[in-house]
Amino acid sequence: MEQHKQATDFDRLVAELQHDVDEQERAIFSDKVIAEARNPTHAGRMAEPDASGIVHGWCGDTMEFFLKLDGQRIERVTFMTDGCGSSLACGNTVSKMAQGKVVEEAVQIEPEDVIAALGGLPKEYEHCAQLAVNTLREAIANRE
Repeated sequence: MEQHKQATDFDRLVAELQHDVDEQERAIFSDKVIAEARNPTHAGRMAEPDASGIVHGWCGDTMEFFLKLDGQRIERVTFMTDGCGSSLACGNTVSKMAQGKVVEEAVQIEPEDVIAALGGLPKEYEHCAQLAVNTLREAIANRE
C-alpha cells in the first residue's frame, strides 16, 4: 500500500512539473513551435543521401541536413540538431518547406519564411531559423 502511495505521489509530482514546463513554454513560444519541437517528423539521419551539409551556429548549436534528390527535385529531407527546441522546430519546418521543391525554389527559403510558418519566434531564438536555412543551403551546395 505504501509503495502504491509513493508511486501516486511521484506521478502527481511529474504531472505538476510537466504542467509547469508546458505553461512556461506557452508563455514564450507559439503552439506551432512547441508542436514541431516535440514531434519532429523529419528528424533523423538519412542512409546514403545525395547531398548533406552541416553548419555550426554561433550559439553553439549544430545542424545537419540530408537530401535525397530526383534530378533537381528534393524528394526527401531529414535533419539532425543538438540544439534547443527552437532549433528542432526550425529544422523540421525547413525540411517540410523544402521537400518536394526543386533546388532553385528551396534555396529561396528565407529565415523570415520559417519564422512566419512557426507563428513567430522570440527575438533571441530567431537565429535558429537562420541556422536551419543556412544548413539547407549548405546541403544543396554539396549535392553530387
